[in-house]
Amino acid sequence: MPEFKVPENELLITFSRSRGKGGQYLNKTSTKVTLKWDVYNSPILTSEQKYKILHKLYNRINEKGELVISAQAQRSQAQNRKEAITKLNNLVNQALQPQKKRIPTKPSKIDKEKRIRQKKKISEKKRLRKKIEI
Repeated sequence: MPEFKVPENELLITFSRSRGKGGQYLNKTSTKVTLKWDVYNSPILTSEQKYKILHKLYNRINEKGELVISAQAQRSQAQNRKEAITKLNNLVNQALQPQKKRIPTKPSKIDKEKRIRQKKKISEKKRLRKKIEI
């Protein structure tokens, strides 16, 4: 499946004061980036893709149907912006990955024999606990 990239013109990007490293510099600049992407009204997604994203990322989607991502690890606004966009694209790509079909397996011959030996061992132990009839 080709890698999906959210177009930047569909993103609502806001900046605010961030927590973390930065010292005195920290309280003066808005380096935290909050990204909002309207999944419901995105024209680049099919209804099936929207359904997958909405169900797999439901805990990150607000009541307006916006996928919300924030980044504040870096000291610069530009680095945080880049990090948030990368994080968004990775999340969307993971949500759109088709789920692998589970192939049921059977226990091997050795495993079956091992299980039966264990059962016999426990059975013998319990049999020896019984009272001896005279």
